[in-house]
Amino acid sequence: MIDYETFCKIHDCHDRQGLTIAQTARALGLHPQTVATWVARSRFEPRRSRPRGSVLDPFKPRVTRLLDTHPYSAQQIFQRLREEGYRGGVTILRDYVRRIRPTKRPVYLKLHFAPGECAQIDWGAYGTVAVGNTRRRLSFFVMVLAFSRQMFVEFTVSQTMEHFLACHEHGFAALGVPSKLMVDNLKSAVLQRLAGAAPVFNPRYLDFAHHHGFAIEACNVARGNEKGRVESGVGYVKKNFLHGLELTDFSTIQAAAQVWLDTIANVRIHGETQQRPVDLFAQERPHLGPLNPHPYDLAHTSTSVASSQFRITLDTNQYSVPAAYAHRRLTVKAYPDRVCIYFDNQLIARHLRRYGRHEDIEDPDHAKGLIAQRSRAREQRLMMHFLALSPDATAYYDGLEQRRLNARHHVRKTWLWPRSTPPMRWRALSPTGSPSRPSVPSTSPTSWRPVPGRCPNPDHCNSPAATTCSTSTSHPRTSTPTR
Repeated sequence: MIDYETFCKIHDCHDRQGLTIAQTARALGLHPQTVATWVARSRFEPRRSRPRGSVLDPFKPRVTRLLDTHPYSAQQIFQRLREEGYRGGVTILRDYVRRIRPTKRPVYLKLHFAPGECAQIDWGAYGTVAVGNTRRRLSFFVMVLAFSRQMFVEFTVSQTMEHFLACHEHGFAALGVPSKLMVDNLKSAVLQRLAGAAPVFNPRYLDFAHHHGFAIEACNVARGNEKGRVESGVGYVKKNFLHGLELTDFSTIQAAAQVWLDTIANVRIHGETQQRPVDLFAQERPHLGPLNPHPYDLAHTSTSVASSQFRITLDTNQYSVPAAYAHRRLTVKAYPDRVCIYFDNQLIARHLRRYGRHEDIEDPDHAKGLIAQRSRAREQRLMMHFLALSPDATAYYDGLEQRRLNARHHVRKTWLWPRSTPPMRWRALSPTGSPSRPSVPSTSPTSWRPVPGRCPNPDHCNSPAATTCSTSTSHPRTSTPTR
């Protein structure tokens, strides 16, 4: 059996060059009978093999009926035919199914949008990045204007509602507010999407859309082609900006992304429009609305009970509140950049939001009240022990106050002396040694005169009298001050 090329050569030699059958056979290396056979034919007809019977032939009508009722796979059809007595292999069945059911390829309509009519938004994710003492998934928000293809990108480490809405506002500030936004069926925007029914939008997102004056249009389920501009934008960010980029620290990524937008993404010749997005954006800008001057409350609000260490927990991190609010139920408003804590609608603490893990964020002023309270408690305890030293302690303290001296300093000094000396009772004496007028102690140890009596240090022994104390009866530094 010859091929079509040899058939053409035979007719060229015989018809155009005028060679005989023998000469043509010698020139082409063929048998003269073969040459004579194909010279007699005016067109090439390949050999057709005789149809052979197959074990699948009795089941072919059944295969066709199954494919008409449902798009079964070849393996599913094979399992059903085995139950009906088919003893052939699965390969011959797959070939037959492929022949009678060609592969369906999707076909899409080309969408056109007017200036300012629509913007498309979506999230993207790319690896992890160092944030504080941990690593977090790197997410980025992409907004693309459908007419000009002008792009806005913002990187975050979270895709929660407060970040989702904040990225919207930043995109509106950079591009303007379109008439409608096309979104995917993410939970921040669409709570439920059933076939044949209108989508159920997130009430928070609906309120945000009403605040800024745009309509929401949700794509059908698994129909990313309906917002193909932003789908292509997400892929473009990954391939052109993120691939090969060293993600050392999250704080540097946004600045680098803005430079990339201004020098590459928005000034390139777009493959679809064959124009620069920045040039088309100049035509679209007058058709976009302004950002609402009244800011929308983006915060995620929750309640939390402050711990005994006056801390509330948010995303494994602990934030301090004033110590007076320990064990109180507080309202926590988490913004992308800050955390605000309220009690009875009054702001009591504000912190920069941290995205590390298990960090402790404390405002030093929050502990001052507790420290001052503890300091006053120590002073009160010291005064109580001082007054218990002697019945004359009150008169002695009054004398210090009358002389306008630092009474608490002398009280603290007097209390510390007996702690390292044997017990001894003291009393304030006049210059003649009588207790009629309290005298102020001097700094010289020789001006103190020991007086036997009750142990001045209750921690020293439990005996009320010096005679039962096991220590020495001499307290050289705990005697009565004299002038």
